[in-house]
Amino acid sequence: MTQIAHHDRLLIIDFGSQVTQLIARRLRELNVYCEIHPYQNVTDDFLATFKPKAVIFSGGPDSVTREGSPRPPQSVYSLGVPVLGICYGQQVMMQDLGGQVEGGKISGGGGTAEFGRAYVTPADQTDPFLSGWFADGREQVWMSHGDHVSRIAPGFEVYGTSPNAPFAITADPKRHFYAVQFHPEVHHTPNGKTLYENFVKLAGFKGDWTMGAYRAEAIAKIRAQVGDKKVICGLSGGVDSSVAAVLIHEAIGEQLTCVFVDHGLLRQGEAEEVVTMFRDHYNIPLIHADEQELFLGELEGVTDPEVKRKTIGRLFIDVFQKHANTIDGAEFLAQGTLYPDVIESVSFSGGPSVTIKSHHNVGGLPEKMGLKLVEPLRELFKDEVRALGRELGLPDKFIGRHPFPGPGLAIRCPGEITRAKLDILRKADAVYIDQIRKHGLYDEIWQAFVAILPVRTVGVMGDGRTYDYACALRAVTSVDGMTADYYPFTHEFLGETATRIINEVEGINRVTYDITSKPPGTIEWE
Repeated sequence: MTQIAHHDRLLIIDFGSQVTQLIARRLRELNVYCEIHPYQNVTDDFLATFKPKAVIFSGGPDSVTREGSPRPPQSVYSLGVPVLGICYGQQVMMQDLGGQVEGGKISGGGGTAEFGRAYVTPADQTDPFLSGWFADGREQVWMSHGDHVSRIAPGFEVYGTSPNAPFAITADPKRHFYAVQFHPEVHHTPNGKTLYENFVKLAGFKGDWTMGAYRAEAIAKIRAQVGDKKVICGLSGGVDSSVAAVLIHEAIGEQLTCVFVDHGLLRQGEAEEVVTMFRDHYNIPLIHADEQELFLGELEGVTDPEVKRKTIGRLFIDVFQKHANTIDGAEFLAQGTLYPDVIESVSFSGGPSVTIKSHHNVGGLPEKMGLKLVEPLRELFKDEVRALGRELGLPDKFIGRHPFPGPGLAIRCPGEITRAKLDILRKADAVYIDQIRKHGLYDEIWQAFVAILPVRTVGVMGDGRTYDYACALRAVTSVDGMTADYYPFTHEFLGETATRIINEVEGINRVTYDITSKPPGTIEWE
């Protein structure tokens, strides 16, 4: 469990909903510190140690009518703190406290299964929990439930109904218990944030979870953990490792050395930019490990994307270890681990997730090198890391950079990787990003890049025939990278960009735009 001693803490008990992380994000936006823990880890002892100021039950895919279905410990109801149940969480509360839940019917009225948009209207009475709701007589919400509450628990009253959920909002204000059948955390419930605001206000949260406070606490924790020992940080140039490096350097100064592994698969001018910023601007001790020949030599002739990723990951660890071993007295390895990584490592099911593709990181290094971990960002979501970066004074252009994969351009080059193809890809990508910036679209897009395709096509330029590569432009919008949709560029933008790439990048004569969402596709091509 994370030790955040200086803040009131809200506990989110996870029953397996796909959108539990969104609950935490909504609360963090309100400057409330919260943690997600799977229900099976929440014991009486856990509650006594964690001391939550309020508790939220997430949704989940199970049925409370099933014997052995997920439940919180009964002691959660006697903590004397506000509790909010959402969807499955509402059903858990009702079943645990003396109400009744029945299996859903797909059609008909009076408590049936409900999926998608619905409208909730108020009951006769109201409560501060619903302050700011029902101004227009009803609220749009997002329903996703099969079972339904058929009898509310003693002490509860109905505060809102929908056509298929007569108990859409229920509450027992005396005990500060609240329950909703819908999901206020998703954007399909437009006014859902107001319910969270009201809930944390009722619970008495001060809203003191800020990046200014976090910076000071994190620096103190790093100093206490590290003492006078040395720390090595694997610097990729991405937002996470960069913010971690600057934060740790602020805490311990020259005790930190960054190792920047240049595998020859970076974007145009990227290596120079990283070295200049960290070595020259921040005066952070930096080893620039230029190992392009090693990586590109080992990748020669490799076409399978998994083999590419695993080769790069293996070489990265070898190279990092080789250079790190030159730093005498290093006892700690710094990593830019984020809170979503922590949540996934203690998943709701306790079992492994399906592997869609291998992720490139330095996960094998601590054990191999006998180092202890320093992970100063492990309580933060990505947007909080960016806020911390601003707090630390990193340039906005750097903080707002799109995510870039560890294997770099290797996975934007389907088929065999060659130096010639990488050069073409770098130039095309630079033109594309320049276009996006010129049109003022960069900050609206989660990630944008060019992939060079393993096909050559016939074209005509001037009076001559060409036989060059085709490329695909990719740009997506997303909140967290888990799902994504393609960005709706205008045809004028796409036409202008294609013309520039074909005119300015020798080796490409055809440009396409990828309009696949995630799912079914992934954001990257490999």
